Amino acid sequence: MTTQLVAPESKPSIQPEGKKLELCWTNIIFFGSFHIVALLAPWFFSWSALGVAVFFHWLTGSIGICLAYHRILTHRSLEVPKWLERVLVTCGALAIQGGPVFWSAGHNLHHAHTEDNEKDPYSANRGFWWSHMGWLMFKRSEFFDYEQYKKFSPRANKDPYYRWLDKNFILLQVALGLALFALGGWSFVIYGVFVRAVTLWHCTWFVNSATHFWGYKNFECEDGSLNLWWVGLLAYGEGWHNNHHFNPRVAKAGQRWWEIDVTWWVIQVLRVLGLARRVVM
Repeated sequence: MTTQLVAPESKPSIQPEGKKLELCWTNIIFFGSFHIVALLAPWFFSWSALGVAVFFHWLTGSIGICLAYHRILTHRSLEVPKWLERVLVTCGALAIQGGPVFWSAGHNLHHAHTEDNEKDPYSANRGFWWSHMGWLMFKRSEFFDYEQYKKFSPRANKDPYYRWLDKNFILLQVALGLALFALGGWSFVIYGVFVRAVTLWHCTWFVNSATHFWGYKNFECEDGSLNLWWVGLLAYGEGWHNNHHFNPRVAKAGQRWWEIDVTWWVIQVLRVLGLARRVVM
């Protein structure tokens, strides 16, 4: 395994081929509204509210997205008891990044057709902002219509609870918002829902965008995936993207001693407790 530094690459923004995409105003308004509400944070600041945001950022990000959605559900890098898997996947649904069937389907397509302009939902070849968040702002039934994307996530789609989460994950957020309001008022809601969601979105989106533009390689892959240290920290280990693309099933994303993988630490704890088995090394 060798480390190869890669100079920043300028990738042009490529327009969709074959058809003109239509803006999805539902998504634009939804994501835009969350960003606007998050800007109210300075007027609702408290240390306890910030603590709530940090805790739920970790719970829904590292535990929900990185561990449950990504390493367990999508790549089957490890196995946990079914009851625990469903608890962890529920944490992923609380991240507001779509249901488990949708998320794993999109990620499977990303690996199967990395940087293909039509088949990779967030192809970096279309430019930084497209891969970061632009892909979410257009209507593309092949990626957003359940009847079309479910075939790319057969394992998750077999579970009736995961199918329910796929359609109703927003209800979980409403319940969380009500609980936070009861505990700490609007301060807890602004930080625990909106600030947490927006910051976690961008941490996750940087894996799709930044790690295909800047960083270094440990392995030679047929795509432009790179390891980027600051995304590795922000995204709980997911920023070691070149390592991951070289062997997607390996449970540990960080391969060198300095490549910190917080999610791997959780997996190690689960192994000690006897709750994780068949961990792919």
